Amino acid sequence: MSQTAKAILIRRHGGPEVLEWTDVQVPAPGPDEVTVRQHAAGLNFIDIYFRDGLYQHPLPHGLGFEGAGVVEAVGSTVTHFKPGDRVAYGQSPLGGYAELRNVPAHQLVKLPEGISFEQAAAMMLKGLTVQYLLRQTYRVQEGETILFHAAAGGVGLFACQWARALGVKLIGTVSSPEKAALARAHGAWETIDYSRENVAQRVLELTEGKKVPVVYDGVGQATWEASLDSLKPRGLLVSFGNASGAVTGVNLGVLAQKGSLYVTRPTLGTYVAEPGALDAAATELFDLVQNGRIDVQIGQRYPLAQAAAAQTALAARQTTGATIFTMA
Repeated sequence: MSQTAKAILIRRHGGPEVLEWTDVQVPAPGPDEVTVRQHAAGLNFIDIYFRDGLYQHPLPHGLGFEGAGVVEAVGSTVTHFKPGDRVAYGQSPLGGYAELRNVPAHQLVKLPEGISFEQAAAMMLKGLTVQYLLRQTYRVQEGETILFHAAAGGVGLFACQWARALGVKLIGTVSSPEKAALARAHGAWETIDYSRENVAQRVLELTEGKKVPVVYDGVGQATWEASLDSLKPRGLLVSFGNASGAVTGVNLGVLAQKGSLYVTRPTLGTYVAEPGALDAAATELFDLVQNGRIDVQIGQRYPLAQAAAAQTALAARQTTGATIFTMA
């Protein structure tokens, strides 16, 4: 039996004005699905990419990939969840901006009692992203120095704390003295204000001419050259986002000229696709949070109906830490 719930939908691509707060019908869960009554949902830059059409999906559709809540019903083949379970997810089919939704069971994890729904909605996508970046794409080692762009953002603050927990020196780029202080307070070893300083030159100075073995770049077009110029020979550029626009027209010859560099464009879904991979990554994240090594920073809370205002603030870089939606 279907249920009526409130959700955000878009029927055309565009600015925040295309977000519609409307009633939707949520069907009974399919055989391998779980119906989740959401208590909180997360906001991420990828939501804007789908809203404005940079990333394509057949219209109309919902937005959002991250949330947490309580299981209301399970499909016929689902055996590892039951009604009443606290659950969370950091990737899913589009549709996280909703009070009630169905999620494939293999994309859900059980939420420990010591972690709140709001914390989970703020950390699942961002925290799991940092897990695969620092622990899988390039497995950072104690004593290494790395460069991480947008260190005061939602993903960046997780990276600062995780790097500190691993004994890694994280150099974080930021856009203001206030954001520099925030990144340092969360574990950044040093910061570079890209609005006032030359990033590659400062990396050279901070590393005493050695540069770094890996750069994590979720900004994209605006930081592409600086990222390449910050890498030591045979270094790896991990391009995992496009906050400033997509990187296009890449000349592979430049990688040779700058020191036989590597570039990868990873996604979370690829890294948690194998059975058990999601649970293992989430367990590592949850343990760090429960042990106090990572403090989940919720910088902004919006009612879900105000999703347009939240996206506007995120796109204008007026947010710090994570932004979440709360349900009425």
